[in-house]
Amino acid sequence: MTNPARKLSALTLLGAVLVGCGGGAADSPAPAAPASPATPTTSASPASSAAPSSAAPGAKAVPPAAGHQAAPARPARKAPPTLAPGAGGLTAVYSHRAKSAEKVVALTFDADMTADQGPRAARGEHFDNPQLIATLRRLKVDATVFMTGRWAEEYPDQARSIGNDPLFEIANHSYSHYAFAEPCYGLPTVARPDMAADVQRAFDAFRDAGATNVVPYFRFPGGCYDDAARRALAPAGVTAVQWDVVSGDAFAKDADAVADQVLDGVKPGSLVVMHCTRSAAPVTERAIRRIVPELRAKGYRFVKVSELMS
Repeated sequence: MTNPARKLSALTLLGAVLVGCGGGAADSPAPAAPASPATPTTSASPASSAAPSSAAPGAKAVPPAAGHQAAPARPARKAPPTLAPGAGGLTAVYSHRAKSAEKVVALTFDADMTADQGPRAARGEHFDNPQLIATLRRLKVDATVFMTGRWAEEYPDQARSIGNDPLFEIANHSYSHYAFAEPCYGLPTVARPDMAADVQRAFDAFRDAGATNVVPYFRFPGGCYDDAARRALAPAGVTAVQWDVVSGDAFAKDADAVADQVLDGVKPGSLVVMHCTRSAAPVTERAIRRIVPELRAKGYRFVKVSELMS
Protein backbone atom coordinates (compact mmCIF):
# COMPACT_ATOMS: atom_id res chain seq x y z
CA MET A 1 0.00 0.00 0.00
CA THR A 2 1.25 3.46 -0.72
CA ASN A 3 1.72 5.02 2.69
CA PRO A 4 -0.21 8.24 3.49
CA ALA A 5 1.72 11.47 3.72
CA ARG A 6 2.75 10.52 7.24
CA LYS A 7 3.11 7.16 8.88
CA LEU A 8 1.01 6.48 11.91
CA SER A 9 3.06 5.81 15.01
CA ALA A 10 2.42 2.43 16.62
CA LEU A 11 0.66 4.16 19.51
CA THR A 12 -1.55 6.18 17.18
CA LEU A 13 -2.64 3.17 15.14
CA LEU A 14 -3.12 1.12 18.29
CA GLY A 15 -5.72 3.74 19.17
CA ALA A 16 -7.79 2.34 16.32
CA VAL A 17 -8.29 -0.77 18.47
CA LEU A 18 -10.21 1.24 21.02
CA VAL A 19 -11.64 4.42 19.65
CA GLY A 20 -15.26 5.20 18.68
CA CYS A 21 -17.94 7.90 18.05
CA GLY A 22 -21.43 9.11 19.07
CA GLY A 23 -24.34 11.39 18.33
CA GLY A 24 -26.70 11.01 21.25
CA ALA A 25 -30.25 9.76 21.11
CA ALA A 26 -31.43 13.11 22.42
CA ASP A 27 -29.75 15.04 19.62
CA SER A 28 -32.12 16.24 16.94
CA PRO A 29 -30.43 16.29 13.51
CA ALA A 30 -29.75 19.75 12.23
CA PRO A 31 -32.51 19.88 8.98
CA ALA A 32 -0.26 1.27 10.56
CA ALA A 33 1.84 1.42 9.47
CA PRO A 34 -0.56 -0.27 7.13
CA ALA A 35 0.49 -3.43 5.35
CA SER A 36 1.77 -2.81 1.84
CA PRO A 37 0.00 -4.59 -1.02
CA ALA A 38 1.60 -5.02 -4.40
CA THR A 39 -1.03 -2.82 -6.02
CA PRO A 40 -0.68 0.85 -5.01
CA THR A 41 -3.28 3.00 -3.32
CA THR A 42 -5.32 4.91 -5.86
CA SER A 43 -6.91 8.33 -5.99
CA ALA A 44 -8.44 7.70 -9.40
CA SER A 45 -11.79 8.89 -10.68
CA PRO A 46 -14.85 6.93 -9.54
CA ALA A 47 -16.56 4.28 -11.61
CA SER A 48 -20.02 2.89 -10.89
CA SER A 49 -21.64 2.50 -7.49
CA ALA A 50 -21.83 -0.90 -5.85
CA ALA A 51 -25.02 -0.04 -3.97
CA PRO A 52 -28.50 0.63 -5.39
CA SER A 53 -29.35 4.32 -5.42
CA SER A 54 -32.54 3.94 -3.42
CA ALA A 55 -31.29 1.79 -0.54
CA ALA A 56 -28.42 1.55 1.90
CA PRO A 57 -25.87 -1.23 1.31
CA GLY A 58 -27.22 -4.54 2.53
CA ALA A 59 -30.82 -3.34 2.62
CA LYS A 60 -33.53 -5.84 1.69
CA ALA A 61 -36.72 -4.87 -0.16
CA VAL A 62 -39.87 -5.45 1.91
CA PRO A 63 -43.12 -5.91 -0.07
CA PRO A 64 -46.30 -4.20 1.20
CA ALA A 65 -48.61 -6.29 3.36
CA ALA A 66 -51.54 -7.92 1.59
CA GLY A 67 -54.50 -5.61 1.26
CA HIS A 68 -52.45 -2.47 1.85
CA GLN A 69 -51.53 0.00 -0.82
CA ALA A 70 -47.83 0.66 -1.03
CA ALA A 71 -46.71 4.14 0.01
CA PRO A 72 -45.62 6.40 -2.83
CA ALA A 73 -41.98 5.80 -3.65
CA ARG A 74 -39.60 8.48 -2.48
CA PRO A 75 -37.27 9.93 -5.10
CA ALA A 76 -34.18 7.75 -5.38
CA ARG A 77 -31.04 9.20 -3.88
CA LYS A 78 -28.09 9.53 -6.19
CA ALA A 79 -25.84 6.51 -5.82
CA PRO A 80 -22.56 7.31 -4.06
CA PRO A 81 -19.55 7.05 -6.37
CA THR A 82 -17.25 4.06 -6.05
CA LEU A 83 -14.04 2.93 -7.75
CA ALA A 84 -13.94 -0.02 -10.10
CA PRO A 85 -12.01 -3.08 -8.87
CA GLY A 86 -8.42 -3.33 -9.95
CA ALA A 87 -6.60 -6.10 -11.80
CA GLY A 88 -7.50 -9.55 -10.52
CA GLY A 89 -10.65 -8.26 -8.84
CA LEU A 90 -8.80 -6.38 -6.10
CA THR A 91 -10.99 -3.95 -4.14
CA ALA A 92 -9.95 -0.41 -5.06
CA VAL A 93 -8.36 1.80 -2.41
CA TYR A 94 -8.95 5.57 -2.29
CA SER A 95 -6.88 7.94 -0.16
CA HIS A 96 -7.58 11.51 -1.35
CA ARG A 97 -8.53 13.60 -4.38
CA ALA A 98 -5.34 14.04 -6.37
CA LYS A 99 -4.42 17.48 -7.73
CA SER A 100 -7.68 19.05 -6.63
CA ALA A 101 -8.43 22.44 -8.09
CA GLU A 102 -10.92 23.00 -5.26
CA LYS A 103 -10.07 23.71 -1.64
CA VAL A 104 -12.08 20.81 -0.26
CA VAL A 105 -11.22 18.50 2.62
CA ALA A 106 -12.98 15.44 4.05
CA LEU A 107 -12.91 14.89 7.80
CA THR A 108 -13.50 11.25 8.70
CA PHE A 109 -14.07 9.82 12.17
CA ASP A 110 -13.58 6.17 13.08
CA ALA A 111 -16.23 4.82 15.46
CA ASP A 112 -14.22 1.86 16.72
CA MET A 113 -15.41 -0.89 19.00
CA THR A 114 -14.17 -4.46 18.83
CA ALA A 115 -16.56 -7.37 19.09
CA ASP A 116 -15.28 -8.35 22.54
CA GLN A 117 -15.36 -4.94 24.23
CA GLY A 118 -18.93 -5.19 25.49
CA PRO A 119 -17.84 -5.86 29.11
CA ARG A 120 -15.74 -2.69 29.08
CA ALA A 121 -18.73 -0.68 27.87
CA ALA A 122 -20.85 -2.30 30.58
CA ARG A 123 -18.32 -1.11 33.17
CA GLY A 124 -18.75 2.47 31.96
CA GLU A 125 -16.08 2.94 29.28
CA HIS A 126 -17.36 5.33 26.61
CA PHE A 127 -16.70 4.39 23.00
CA ASP A 128 -18.94 7.25 21.86
CA ASN A 129 -18.49 11.03 21.87
CA PRO A 130 -21.82 12.89 21.63
CA GLN A 131 -20.11 16.22 22.30
CA LEU A 132 -17.97 15.85 19.18
CA ILE A 133 -21.02 15.13 17.03
CA ALA A 134 -22.83 18.09 18.60
CA THR A 135 -19.88 20.36 17.76
CA LEU A 136 -19.80 19.17 14.15
CA ARG A 137 -23.51 19.94 13.95
CA ARG A 138 -23.12 23.35 15.56
CA LEU A 139 -20.32 24.23 13.12
CA LYS A 140 -22.28 22.69 10.21
CA VAL A 141 -19.44 20.41 9.13
CA ASP A 142 -20.14 17.64 6.63
CA ALA A 143 -18.28 14.48 7.68
CA THR A 144 -18.08 10.73 7.17
CA VAL A 145 -18.21 8.37 10.15
CA PHE A 146 -16.56 4.97 9.63
CA MET A 147 -18.53 2.87 12.09
CA THR A 148 -18.14 -0.71 13.27
CA GLY A 149 -21.24 -2.85 13.43
CA ARG A 150 -20.49 -3.65 17.05
CA TRP A 151 -20.54 0.09 17.84
CA ALA A 152 -23.93 0.47 16.14
CA GLU A 153 -25.28 -2.37 18.28
CA GLU A 154 -23.92 -0.76 21.46
CA TYR A 155 -25.29 2.72 20.61
CA PRO A 156 -28.23 2.15 18.23
CA ASP A 157 -29.95 5.46 19.04
CA GLN A 158 -26.77 7.38 18.28
CA ALA A 159 -26.13 5.37 15.11
CA ARG A 160 -29.66 6.20 13.94
CA SER A 161 -29.22 9.89 14.84
CA ILE A 162 -25.94 10.17 12.93
CA GLY A 163 -27.19 8.03 10.06
CA ASN A 164 -30.26 10.17 9.43
CA ASP A 165 -28.60 13.58 9.69
CA PRO A 166 -27.90 15.07 6.23
CA LEU A 167 -24.59 16.43 7.51
CA PHE A 168 -23.22 12.91 7.90
CA GLU A 169 -22.85 9.62 6.11
CA ILE A 170 -22.00 6.29 7.71
CA ALA A 171 -19.33 4.11 6.12
CA ASN A 172 -18.24 0.61 7.11
CA HIS A 173 -15.34 -0.06 9.49
CA SER A 174 -16.08 -3.82 9.73
CA TYR A 175 -18.37 -5.47 12.25
CA SER A 176 -15.76 -6.71 14.69
CA HIS A 177 -12.80 -4.30 14.27
CA TYR A 178 -10.58 -7.36 13.87
CA ALA A 179 -7.63 -7.07 11.49
CA PHE A 180 -7.84 -8.00 7.82
CA ALA A 181 -4.06 -8.56 7.58
CA GLU A 182 -1.27 -9.58 9.94
CA PRO A 183 0.47 -8.22 11.87
CA CYS A 184 -1.80 -5.36 12.90
CA TYR A 185 -0.94 -3.98 16.33
CA GLY A 186 -2.18 -6.96 18.29
CA LEU A 187 -5.69 -7.00 16.84
CA PRO A 188 -7.38 -10.40 16.48
CA THR A 189 -7.68 -11.39 12.82
CA VAL A 190 -10.74 -12.10 10.68
CA ALA A 191 -10.37 -15.36 8.75
CA ARG A 192 -10.11 -14.65 5.04
CA PRO A 193 -13.28 -16.60 4.10
CA ASP A 194 -15.21 -14.54 6.67
CA MET A 195 -14.07 -11.05 5.61
CA ALA A 196 -16.91 -10.18 3.22
CA ALA A 197 -19.47 -11.56 5.70
CA ASP A 198 -17.96 -9.42 8.49
CA VAL A 199 -18.45 -6.31 6.34
CA GLN A 200 -22.02 -7.31 5.46
CA ARG A 201 -22.78 -7.91 9.15
CA ALA A 202 -21.83 -4.29 9.84
CA PHE A 203 -24.14 -3.03 7.09
CA ASP A 204 -26.91 -5.14 8.64
CA ALA A 205 -26.26 -3.53 12.03
CA PHE A 206 -26.56 -0.04 10.54
CA ARG A 207 -29.85 -1.00 8.89
CA ASP A 208 -31.18 -2.56 12.11
CA ALA A 209 -30.34 0.66 13.98
CA GLY A 210 -32.40 2.64 11.45
CA ALA A 211 -29.54 4.53 9.74
CA THR A 212 -30.27 5.52 6.15
CA ASN A 213 -27.33 7.68 5.03
CA VAL A 214 -25.05 4.66 4.51
CA VAL A 215 -22.41 4.55 1.78
CA PRO A 216 -20.54 1.56 0.25
CA TYR A 217 -17.12 2.52 1.61
CA PHE A 218 -14.93 0.45 3.91
CA ARG A 219 -11.94 1.29 6.10
CA PHE A 220 -9.61 -1.51 7.17
CA PRO A 221 -9.29 -1.77 10.97
CA GLY A 222 -5.89 -0.46 11.99
CA GLY A 223 -5.32 0.61 8.38
CA CYS A 224 -3.84 -2.86 7.74
CA TYR A 225 -4.49 -4.71 4.49
CA ASP A 226 -2.86 -6.72 1.74
CA ASP A 227 -3.85 -8.02 -1.69
CA ALA A 228 -5.43 -11.14 -0.19
CA ALA A 229 -7.75 -8.98 1.93
CA ARG A 230 -8.64 -6.78 -1.04
CA ARG A 231 -9.51 -9.87 -3.06
CA ALA A 232 -11.56 -11.35 -0.22
CA LEU A 233 -13.60 -8.12 0.02
CA ALA A 234 -14.67 -8.20 -3.63
CA PRO A 235 -18.08 -9.81 -2.91
CA ALA A 236 -18.90 -6.94 -0.53
CA GLY A 237 -18.91 -4.43 -3.42
CA VAL A 238 -17.18 -1.68 -1.45
CA THR A 239 -14.42 0.84 -2.13
CA ALA A 240 -11.74 0.87 0.56
CA VAL A 241 -11.01 4.35 1.92
CA GLN A 242 -7.76 5.28 3.65
CA TRP A 243 -6.36 8.83 4.12
CA ASP A 244 -3.50 11.19 3.37
CA VAL A 245 -3.55 13.18 6.64
CA VAL A 246 -3.12 11.54 10.04
CA SER A 247 -4.51 13.61 12.92
CA GLY A 248 -2.63 11.81 15.69
CA ASP A 249 -5.65 12.17 17.97
CA ALA A 250 -5.66 8.62 19.36
CA PHE A 251 -4.55 8.79 23.00
CA ALA A 252 -3.48 12.40 22.50
CA LYS A 253 -3.65 14.77 25.46
CA ASP A 254 -2.82 18.03 23.65
CA ALA A 255 -5.65 19.32 21.45
CA ASP A 256 -3.43 22.01 19.93
CA ALA A 257 -0.86 19.41 18.84
CA VAL A 258 -3.63 17.47 17.07
CA ALA A 259 -4.94 20.64 15.43
CA ASP A 260 -1.44 21.66 14.34
CA GLN A 261 -0.82 18.26 12.74
CA VAL A 262 -4.05 18.46 10.74
CA LEU A 263 -3.61 22.10 9.74
CA ASP A 264 -0.02 21.45 8.62
CA GLY A 265 -0.99 18.36 6.61
CA VAL A 266 -4.16 19.43 4.79
CA LYS A 267 -3.96 20.39 1.15
CA PRO A 268 -6.75 20.67 -1.47
CA GLY A 269 -8.42 17.27 -1.79
CA SER A 270 -7.13 15.87 1.52
CA LEU A 271 -8.82 13.14 3.52
CA VAL A 272 -8.18 13.29 7.29
CA VAL A 273 -8.45 10.33 9.67
CA MET A 274 -9.67 11.15 13.19
CA HIS A 275 -11.61 9.38 15.92
CA CYS A 276 -14.57 10.09 18.16
CA THR A 277 -14.46 8.50 21.57
CA ARG A 278 -14.33 9.88 25.05
CA SER A 279 -12.04 7.16 26.36
CA ALA A 280 -9.25 6.85 23.79
CA ALA A 281 -9.32 10.12 21.85
CA PRO A 282 -10.36 12.64 24.49
CA VAL A 283 -9.13 15.88 22.86
CA THR A 284 -10.60 15.49 19.35
CA GLU A 285 -13.61 17.73 19.97
CA ARG A 286 -11.39 20.54 21.24
CA ALA A 287 -9.08 20.13 18.26
CA ILE A 288 -12.07 20.39 15.89
CA ARG A 289 -12.98 23.74 17.42
CA ARG A 290 -9.64 25.06 16.09
CA ILE A 291 -9.36 23.04 12.88
CA VAL A 292 -12.73 24.01 11.38
CA PRO A 293 -12.56 27.83 11.65
CA GLU A 294 -8.88 27.97 10.69
CA LEU A 295 -9.36 25.85 7.57
CA ARG A 296 -12.44 27.86 6.63
CA ALA A 297 -10.39 31.05 7.02
CA LYS A 298 -7.99 29.57 4.47
CA GLY A 299 -10.87 29.02 2.04
CA TYR A 300 -11.50 25.32 2.62
CA ARG A 301 -14.90 23.68 2.36
CA PHE A 302 -15.74 20.48 4.27
CA VAL A 303 -17.21 17.58 2.29
CA LYS A 304 -18.18 13.97 2.86
CA VAL A 305 -16.05 11.25 1.27
CA SER A 306 -18.80 10.64 -1.31
CA GLU A 307 -18.42 14.23 -2.54
CA LEU A 308 -14.63 14.15 -2.41
CA MET A 309 -14.66 11.02 -4.56
CA SER A 310 -17.21 12.33 -7.05
